[in-house]
Amino acid sequence: MSQPRRLPDLSDGDIKALSSTKDTALLLIDHQPQMIFGARSADPETVINNVTALAKLATVFEIPTVLASIAATTFAGPIIPEITDVLPDTPVIDRTFINAWQDGAFRAAVEATGRRRLVIAGLWTEVCLAFPALSAIEAEYDVFAVVDASAGSSTAAHDAAILRMMQMGVVPVSVANMLSEWQRDWAREETYGPVNDIVRDHMGAWGQGVNYARAMMK
Repeated sequence: MSQPRRLPDLSDGDIKALSSTKDTALLLIDHQPQMIFGARSADPETVINNVTALAKLATVFEIPTVLASIAATTFAGPIIPEITDVLPDTPVIDRTFINAWQDGAFRAAVEATGRRRLVIAGLWTEVCLAFPALSAIEAEYDVFAVVDASAGSSTAAHDAAILRMMQMGVVPVSVANMLSEWQRDWAREETYGPVNDIVRDHMGAWGQGVNYARAMMK
């Protein structure tokens, strides 16, 4: 029996449905104490863990990142240190607009990335994630909402916001989803180690698998 012919490998850019490190910007919106206090659709520690992993992935893959807060000095407090410690050189755009997209400085920062594919996480899902995500869709960006690095004021609010965004073309994704899309190939040695460190530190059972494999290989 003849063997099937080997087709050539595809580059990341050949698969348009998946985002790559070359076409994506990351937007992290309003991960602040006051917003975390009111988040009820997910455990706060889980959200903090997941958004920290997302920020670390952005550094490993050199994904341009925009950080935004709302009323940091008068109401919501600063962006959590788990994010700013990972991204110390990334300025935080503080604003008064509920919808970050209405803020000119925020939009200018997004435009400055030169990327048309936006990966967004925010608190709360139904407001600080949904509003800019829907606005970016109107502005003809491709938008991906990281649902496990976001949370709503209730499970119903979180779920309804995801459904509303999906109806307008926003694609829901997870942190593990983005990690895999950006890594693509485990043969990429330059990011293999740092990515597995993030998996070990932040990805629960998957991280335990990494610990086990490392122990068995000693």
